[in-house]
Amino acid sequence: MPHYSQRVLSIRFSGLQPGRHVLVSLSLLYVESIAPGQFIFKSLCLATQYCDGLRGAFVVYDPNDPYKSLYDVDDESTIITLADWYHEPAPLRTQKPVATLINGLGRAVNGTATPLAVINVVKGKRYRFRVIGLSCDPSYNFTIHNHKMTVIEADGEYTEKLVVDSMEVWAGQRYSVIVTADQKIDNYWIRADPYPTRGRPGFDGARNSAIFRYKGAPIAEPKTTYVSTHPLHEVNLHALRNPTPPGKPHPGGADVVIPIRHAVFHDPGPRFEVNNVTFTSPSIPIFLQIMNGTYAAEDLLPKGSIYKLPPNKVIELIIYGSGTGDGGPHPWHLHGHSFWVVRSGTSTSYNWKNPVRRDTVDTGLDDGETTIRFVTDNAGPWFLHCHIDWHLEIGLAVVFAEDPEGMVKQNKTLPPPFHDLCPKFYKNDPDSGNHTVYPE
Repeated sequence: MPHYSQRVLSIRFSGLQPGRHVLVSLSLLYVESIAPGQFIFKSLCLATQYCDGLRGAFVVYDPNDPYKSLYDVDDESTIITLADWYHEPAPLRTQKPVATLINGLGRAVNGTATPLAVINVVKGKRYRFRVIGLSCDPSYNFTIHNHKMTVIEADGEYTEKLVVDSMEVWAGQRYSVIVTADQKIDNYWIRADPYPTRGRPGFDGARNSAIFRYKGAPIAEPKTTYVSTHPLHEVNLHALRNPTPPGKPHPGGADVVIPIRHAVFHDPGPRFEVNNVTFTSPSIPIFLQIMNGTYAAEDLLPKGSIYKLPPNKVIELIIYGSGTGDGGPHPWHLHGHSFWVVRSGTSTSYNWKNPVRRDTVDTGLDDGETTIRFVTDNAGPWFLHCHIDWHLEIGLAVVFAEDPEGMVKQNKTLPPPFHDLCPKFYKNDPDSGNHTVYPE
């Protein structure tokens, strides 16, 4: 077994925010007051374990769903995951993904005709499909041939209804769409075409595909073709609840404004810098540094990658896009908060009335600029990072130390297994010779 896979396991439940707390260790799953939505569980350890398949969907159903009357079916059969797959271990990757997996199944270029995922429906029924971007790198243009999709939720936040016939799903993003099985009984293609610079687009040999099958249709592959005319544009999504962004309705109208600029360097290996600093994982978790009484950003490790945020303030982040030569577009994901997307990366306009709220956003190409806002009402150290795992591994991230003094007050009592996490990690760390002493 290669040594990168011998590490202690770390799992992150992506998208869980205030009231959605989950702590996972080898011996403990600690869950408290999780709010409804669909989320991603994944490895957040070293060596891009996430890309080698340690990932999945995690759904919390809402008994007070405002759109409940608009669909008939919402269960495990209506979860659709989109992921990339490689024929080499992630740390040794030298090429683009060989296949798109839809619910874990897919075909490779010039590969064999392996079984495809099948989504079964009954004519006349209405379905809430939860489309979840589990990819490690590509985004996917998602369609269900001959069927409209009504978007009602993005990244765990309800939206106003929006009818589309295709949507770009970036790594880490999640959507709920309502689809009515109102076409003739037959088989229809589901397509998930990857972003050209990050995948292998095309449908030859039924690649990047799954089957949308009506009850009573023959067991056969579809013959449908389709051209999208109503694609999803993020600027057309509007929050259903708490739609008005905090702060004043103009650029810079927040208590704290932070630009996020990034660049890639090769010296000789690739690395990213955010505001001139490459993020590297500290030997002691930032949470524990704060719990031990270190509050100032300049004293927290890693140096230059920590931004201290005051409590109960409006924060504005201006995240600049980057070209494909610099690995763009980048899907940026914020832990601990949903945010208002007052300017999308592919737009030049601002929405101060009712932008979408979400936690993962495409920031566009080198002419793109995304502006988001959130309120510091959830004390803790929160990651802002590119959701492309290889980019995170080489430094495309920062951490916000939000109200560290308040965090210590809130966390005086921790579940006992928490204190064993770091010692267990260091005890089983092959890079450090399996040493057994945790550096206090």
